[in-house]
Amino acid sequence: MKRLLIGRLSSLQRRAFSKLAEAEVLPVESSGIIPRMPPFDYSPPPYAGPPTSEILRKRTQFLNPTMVHLYKNPLNVVAGKMQYLFDETGRRYLDAFGGIATVGCGHCHPEVIDAIIDQTKKLQHSTVLYLNHAIADFAEALASKMPGDLKVVFFTNSGTEANELAMLMARLYTGCQDIISLRNGYHGNAPTTMAATAHSNWKFNVVQTGMHHAVSPDPYRGVFGSDGEQYAKDVQGIIDYGTSGQVAGFISEAIQGVGGVVELAPGYLPAVYNIIKKAGGLCIADEVQAGFARTGSHFWGFEAHGVVPDMVTMAKGIGNGIPLGAVVTTPEIAQVLARRIYNNTFGGNPVCTAGGHAVLKVLEKEKLQENAFIVGSYLKDRLEALQEKHDIIGDVRGRGLMIGVELVTDHKLKTPAKAETLHIMEEMREMGVLVGKGGFYGNVFRILPPLCFTKDDADFLVDTMDFAMSQL
Repeated sequence: MKRLLIGRLSSLQRRAFSKLAEAEVLPVESSGIIPRMPPFDYSPPPYAGPPTSEILRKRTQFLNPTMVHLYKNPLNVVAGKMQYLFDETGRRYLDAFGGIATVGCGHCHPEVIDAIIDQTKKLQHSTVLYLNHAIADFAEALASKMPGDLKVVFFTNSGTEANELAMLMARLYTGCQDIISLRNGYHGNAPTTMAATAHSNWKFNVVQTGMHHAVSPDPYRGVFGSDGEQYAKDVQGIIDYGTSGQVAGFISEAIQGVGGVVELAPGYLPAVYNIIKKAGGLCIADEVQAGFARTGSHFWGFEAHGVVPDMVTMAKGIGNGIPLGAVVTTPEIAQVLARRIYNNTFGGNPVCTAGGHAVLKVLEKEKLQENAFIVGSYLKDRLEALQEKHDIIGDVRGRGLMIGVELVTDHKLKTPAKAETLHIMEEMREMGVLVGKGGFYGNVFRILPPLCFTKDDADFLVDTMDFAMSQL
């Protein structure tokens, strides 16, 4: 890969050189290296909005005080195109966070945009009390991507709503209240989903009942390493000692996203699903982050574990940025909501479902699942090679284009490198690469780019990370 040659520079100087990299201007004198961003044939229209300082002032004064930003100097994103974002100056950034695993097809994909605009011109909203083909067509297409008898779709507006609904249905169907989730998991910020979330950073001190948290089958930090069946025994223990012996269900991600891109140990889900079934419960797969081809090897994260859940929840990648979520379940389980009136005003909105249907078509047409597998495997290989070079990298994990890089200051103790993680993120941003972070300690890079990511993009990401780590 082409690189610019420069010395040890300040962040301001590095950003200036990164701009030169886009213009393909090479400094003459050098004593170090900095990667060059891959070429991209697109320039956003000039930005005519308010300055960053004014936006930050309004955000501080009028918006939710818990809203945070990733960088010391907040990034003002004004445009996006495929795997790239642009700030108010027109500067381009490689987006390796994808709106937190949301942008699958790429920013402003023309076919998704066209579908949204076309439907908006015809009918923006009515009600599901009337017929409209957009919701029915998308439900049929979505059901075709599911295994077994998972054929009934409930549309929601978010992943939180989807998980709330799935756990409600599990409790109604079984007549039990107890639900088991995993430590280090994240499922949303409403009452039931917050209870299921086992991550104190995301929980408020309110009453949360009927929820039990099993030991996370974490191959890197867990006590049983990669032995999934050993971890599963904890679920049986919870049922035996913490419930009546019968449970409503079990909910988990196939890869814990917010928790730091933690893959569940092999053999865990089959063992747990068997335990839950014997206790009369339902199994819920939270595919909000791992679904929609992101893992590459499969369309859904749970498929890599050889299990078929009773309910699948989804959001984020389902709409490429549209506020859209869903629960897919069997006809038998779906009937529990017919006992009363259940309605969601905006769940199944024609604009959202038309956009979601377009997303499915683009994923298939452009073979983005295959690309996620090929590019993701290449990226992971390069990151594992980088791990050999830099002691600060404790673990590289994940599938496809859902990858985590955990930083530690001590390999034996696995001491979280929190300050170093923030520093490297800042340095990568200055060089034009945006990554996320997560994990309980905030020491894991979350790499969740649009699925149109290329090998050149992967090279640029790894080389910027390499450069930033070399400056520590």
